[in-house]
Amino acid sequence: MNTDARADGAGATGQGAVAAAALGALRAGLMAAVPILLALLLAGLLLMAFGKDPLAYYGYVVRRGLLSPSGLEQTLTRMAPLLLIAAGLIVAFRAGIWNLGIDGQFMLGALAAAASGPALSGVIPGWAVLTVAAGLGALAAMAWSVLPALLRAFQGVNEIITTLMMSFLGLSLANALVKLVFRDPATTVPQTRTLPVDERLPRLFETTVSSGLVIGLVAVVAVHLMMTRTAFGLRLRIVGAGPRAAVHAGLDLPWLTVAVFALSAALAGLAGAVDVLGVYGNIRADWNPGFGLVVIPVVFLARLNGFAAIGFVFLFSMLSIGGESAARRLGVPTVFTLVLVAIVLIVLAVAEWLDQRARARRA
Repeated sequence: MNTDARADGAGATGQGAVAAAALGALRAGLMAAVPILLALLLAGLLLMAFGKDPLAYYGYVVRRGLLSPSGLEQTLTRMAPLLLIAAGLIVAFRAGIWNLGIDGQFMLGALAAAASGPALSGVIPGWAVLTVAAGLGALAAMAWSVLPALLRAFQGVNEIITTLMMSFLGLSLANALVKLVFRDPATTVPQTRTLPVDERLPRLFETTVSSGLVIGLVAVVAVHLMMTRTAFGLRLRIVGAGPRAAVHAGLDLPWLTVAVFALSAALAGLAGAVDVLGVYGNIRADWNPGFGLVVIPVVFLARLNGFAAIGFVFLFSMLSIGGESAARRLGVPTVFTLVLVAIVLIVLAVAEWLDQRARARRA
């Protein structure tokens, strides 16, 4: 009798845990979906204030970025570098480190791939060209993160300042190297030599979608599993909880900080390399897509969750590709997509604040 009672109690406890988990997932979904819907409404009101039809704008965005076959392929291709950048930011932010030098690291990684790929073409097999060029891109970005990493790890210098400064220097250095060192003498426009189309990353399923998308998806999933299922990820989360917690746990805080910088920067550099090796084949002077600072709010919208980041990156890519078409058709500035993302982030912050106040009252 007692055994049956214990079994019934355990079953009830298990069902309660499942119900609580489902309720938590539903609550988290609503906390993400409601701010997006409110942001779309506020952005629509802003468009109306400018004399534009919000329904027409959103219609163009969806048709071009999602429903059009060519637009959907562009959306999926755009996701590749964004996913790699998101993976790098998740590593850094979960460890409590603000790596805001992503754009400089991205550009130096792209430059390393753009300079080495054509130079190695015809010398070694095609797969080796792609592997070496991508590896050099990651290494170049890692090298550029060494100074902020050491200053934060051993001198306690705020990494927000140092990474932003290094990002500005990295962008300027990449631009100068394209013009002065790696410029293709056969072109009038300052750019690197071009990697032939048939030697770039292969396309997926006879479409124009770069296989860089697969690399980005694997990177995000691997980072998520590393941070949630491995001892190394646990150490990084302890570091993110605070320096005192890390020291109390007996962790080597300085070298873990350096490791976080290296991994985050390597993923940013790989993002630049994948963009070059999969899409452009070269880079021009003054090129800077500015993906780094754009992905930061996307990562926070996903609450630093790798799987959620995939969905939000897809949403942003669709808005980005579709927004360009909608802007041309309706005369809306192309930066309106960034305005929309900013509104989403603000609404999400307000929703989080209200949720915390409600929890405090219940407690």
